[in-house]
Amino acid sequence: MENILNVDLSSVTSPIVEEERGKDWILYGTEEWSNLYPQFLIDLYYGSSTHAAIINGTADMIAGDDLIIDEDAKEDNLDRYVKLQNFFFNANGKETLHEIIKKISLDFKLQGAFALHLIWNKAKTEIVELYHIPVERVRAAIPNEMGVVEYYYVSADWSDTRLNKPSRIAAFNSNNRTGASQILYSGLYSPNMDVYHTPDYLAANNWAMVDQKVAEYHLNNIANGFSGSFMINFANGVPTQEERIALERSLAAKFSGSSNSGKMIITFSDDKTRTPDIFPISVSNADKQYLALQELLVQNILTGHRVTSPMLLGIKSDTGLGSNVDELNSAFEVYLNTVVKGFQVHILRVLSKIFKINNMDLPVSFVQAKPITTQFTIEDMRSVMTQEEIRKELGLAPLEQDQIVDEDEFSKVGMIDGKPVFDTKEEALDHAKKLGCNGFHKHDFKGKKVFMACESHDELINFDKTELDVFLESMEDIPKDWELISEEVVDGEHQDFDYESELNNISNTELASTGRANPNARSKQDGLNKSKTAFYKVRYVYAHDNFLVNKSGTQREFCRKMMAAKKIYRKEDILKMGKMPVNKGFGIKGAATYSIWLYKGGAECEHFFLRQVYKAPKTDENFVYYPDKIQDDKNIGYTKAKSEGFTAQKNDNLVAKPPKRMKNHGYLNPR
Repeated sequence: MENILNVDLSSVTSPIVEEERGKDWILYGTEEWSNLYPQFLIDLYYGSSTHAAIINGTADMIAGDDLIIDEDAKEDNLDRYVKLQNFFFNANGKETLHEIIKKISLDFKLQGAFALHLIWNKAKTEIVELYHIPVERVRAAIPNEMGVVEYYYVSADWSDTRLNKPSRIAAFNSNNRTGASQILYSGLYSPNMDVYHTPDYLAANNWAMVDQKVAEYHLNNIANGFSGSFMINFANGVPTQEERIALERSLAAKFSGSSNSGKMIITFSDDKTRTPDIFPISVSNADKQYLALQELLVQNILTGHRVTSPMLLGIKSDTGLGSNVDELNSAFEVYLNTVVKGFQVHILRVLSKIFKINNMDLPVSFVQAKPITTQFTIEDMRSVMTQEEIRKELGLAPLEQDQIVDEDEFSKVGMIDGKPVFDTKEEALDHAKKLGCNGFHKHDFKGKKVFMACESHDELINFDKTELDVFLESMEDIPKDWELISEEVVDGEHQDFDYESELNNISNTELASTGRANPNARSKQDGLNKSKTAFYKVRYVYAHDNFLVNKSGTQREFCRKMMAAKKIYRKEDILKMGKMPVNKGFGIKGAATYSIWLYKGGAECEHFFLRQVYKAPKTDENFVYYPDKIQDDKNIGYTKAKSEGFTAQKNDNLVAKPPKRMKNHGYLNPR
C-alpha cells in the first residue's frame, strides 16, 4: 500500500495570520507551510510555468525601462535635481535606484508587498542608503495597543529560527529616528489583512498548484513508465513476499524510465496457460482530458492575474501576431492602466516619502516600453502622410512657404556608397541633371553593368556634401597618445573664456614658483606647445542626455552626423559653426545660422557639450617632461573657478543644457 498515489484535494492556499505564545512576531503561513506563506508563493512561482511567466512579465512592466525626473522640474530646482539624480545613480554604493526598483517590483507582484531597508546618516536628517530586503525574510512584530507595527523581524530562513535568529529592526517612522536604520514594508490594501499584504492573484493559487501537479505527474510518468500504466499477471503460482519484491524491482529497473522506452519484453514458458498476462491500464480519452485541463488552468491563471492578452507576457496565443499589432498594443494599454499603473503609483508614493525627507522631492515617472513599436519605411509614409507630416516625424524643420522637396521617381536598382544606381544611362543622366552635375559613369553591380550620375564616382560622392560634412572631416579624432584626465558637463562657461590657455598658464605659474623648468612639447596638429609651455589640451565633445526620452526614435541630420563623426572640437571650432549654415532652418524664425555653442541642434534637441581635458604624453618623441609636483586636479580646479568668475552673460547656463531641457524646449515661444 506504500506505493498508492495519494492526492489531497483539500489544499488551502489562503494565508493564516496568527499570534503564537512565546513568539514576538506574527505568524504568516498555511496549515502545511507554517509561518512560511511567502515561501509557499515562491514555490508556486517556481512550479507553474504559466504563473511564473505572468509574474516576470508584469514585474518587468512595473519596473519599466528607467525612472526619470520631470524635465521641467530642473529649471527652478537645480540643487534638488542634481541631488536626486545622484541618488538615482547611487542608492547604496552598489546599486542604482532602478536596480532596486526592479527587485521590489518582482516582490510586489509575487508577494503583494515589498520591503526596503533605510539607512540614516549620523545626524538622522537624511536617508543616505536604500537596500532591498526579500519579503520572505520579513515578519511583523506584534502591534502595539493602537494596532501599529513598530518593529519588524528579519531572518534568513524562517523554517529554522534557531540557526537563523531573527533580528529586530524599527519600522519606518520619520518622526522617530532613534535607530540607525529602519524597515519600510508596504503593499496594496488586502481585505481582512492588518499587518501583511497578499498578492492580487490570490484566487488563482489553486490553479497554479494544478499546473504544478500536472507537470509533476507527466514528469513521473516519464521517470516511472510502468507506474499506473500496465498490470502484469503471472499464472505460475504465487511467489513469496521476497520473490515478489525482487521481481518488481527487476521489472522496474529494466523497463521503466524514459531511457527504456521502446524495449521488447520476451517471456519463456512450457505451457500456454502459464504465460504472463499484460493488461494496459488506460484512461478513456486521456489525451483530450489533459488538453482540456491545460486550457482550463491557463485561462483561470490568466483571469486571476487580470491579463488582457497572454501574448503580452510571452504566453502563446492561437490568434498569433500577424495583423493584430494594434490589438496587442490596445491590450497593453488596458493592462498598463488597470493593473501595472496601480503598482507603479504605489512605488512612487513610497519613494516620494524618502525624497521628501532628503529635500529632493521632485516629480518622477517610469519610462514605459511598449510591446511593439511599428517602424514605417519612407514609402509607407509617402502613401499616407503629407510632406510636412513626414518632416515632423523625422524631426526636421518645416519648409519655407515657397520651398519644395522633389521626390526621386527614378527606378533605382540599388545603392553604391549611398548613391543610387540605375539600369539605363538615360536615368543616370536625368538624375545628374537634377543634382546639377554633368554626364554619367559606369559600374559593375551584382554581375551587371549599371549607370550612376556625374562623370566620375569621386565627383558624385563629393558633389552633395554639406558644409557640415566638410567641416567635420577637418576636425580632430579623439587623440590616442594624449591621456584623458578630466571630463565634465560644460556648465556656465562663457564662450569668450579660453579654458585651455588659462589652464596651461596656471600650470606654468605653479612650476615657475617651484623653480622647475617648463616642459618642451610639440604638436603636429595645431601648433600647440611651440612656446614650450603647454601641458594640456582642452576639447569639447557632442554628447546625448540619456535621461531624455526620444519618443519618435529618430535624430536630426545635424545631431546624427555630429554623434557619428566621433570628433573632438576646440571652442573656436564650435563658435565658427555658429556662423556657418550647418543646420539650416533651426535658428530663430527658421534662420540658417545660430549659436551652436548654446543651442546645439536647435529646439527639442537632446544633446549638450562635454569638456574634456587631455594631458600631453610623456614620450621622448614629443619632448614632454613633467616635474614631479605638477597637480592635474588642482590646476583644473583653479581654471574652473576662474572660468566661473569670468564676466558672465545671462545665457551662460544654457551651455550645459540640451535645448529640450530649456524653457519652451528651446523654442522662442511656448508651443
